[in-house]
Amino acid sequence: MMDYIVDGFIKAFFLLIHLDPATTSAIAATLKVSTIAMIISLTIGLPLGFVLGYFDFPGKRHTKILVDTLLALPTVCIGLIVYALISSRGPLGEWHLLFTLTGIAMGLTVLALPIVIAITAATVENIDPDLKLTLVSLGAGRHHILRTCLWEVRYGILAGVVTAFGRVLTEVGIAMMVGGNIKYHTRTMTTAIALETNKGQFADGIALGIVLMAIALCVNICLSFLRKQ
Repeated sequence: MMDYIVDGFIKAFFLLIHLDPATTSAIAATLKVSTIAMIISLTIGLPLGFVLGYFDFPGKRHTKILVDTLLALPTVCIGLIVYALISSRGPLGEWHLLFTLTGIAMGLTVLALPIVIAITAATVENIDPDLKLTLVSLGAGRHHILRTCLWEVRYGILAGVVTAFGRVLTEVGIAMMVGGNIKYHTRTMTTAIALETNKGQFADGIALGIVLMAIALCVNICLSFLRKQ
């Protein structure tokens, strides 16, 4: 049993060192869809999360319940909804997004957006109320108050970004349903790991698993570096 695992790791390093085309294709596809999904979800989610956490408005409580509910939405349901929207019979069918990386990125954006909004809102809500009163008493303007409050909660927001990125990077169901797991086209690291392991290609799965863990480690190192600044 141990020989089987050791052989898998040896073959995995061989695949990575020699830049196996199937492995590098899956890595590139994963990084591309994850990056697109994170850019869109952060662009939309950070402002919405700040508004939800900082301001009081009618319907705020119900909006928070809705966002929190979306956090628990199963990924297979997200994949089903996106599939229905972009399939040939769906409202976005004429854009031919099914079984494309763009379609996968859409699904991952739907997955990440509630996470970014919810964590940003929760972080902003925990801002010390005395901070704003102090800034007002010192004559600070609205923009100054806003920048100071955001700076105070920067680590909480960064943690939210890392959490969302982790979910997007390791997602399987959406990529499988919307992308179709097409080799050299829409096959991501997670779908490749699932497929190759089922086929008995243990080394391929280990190689991609190593890359996934390396990416997660790099992200956490970057986060630790930013915290020290």
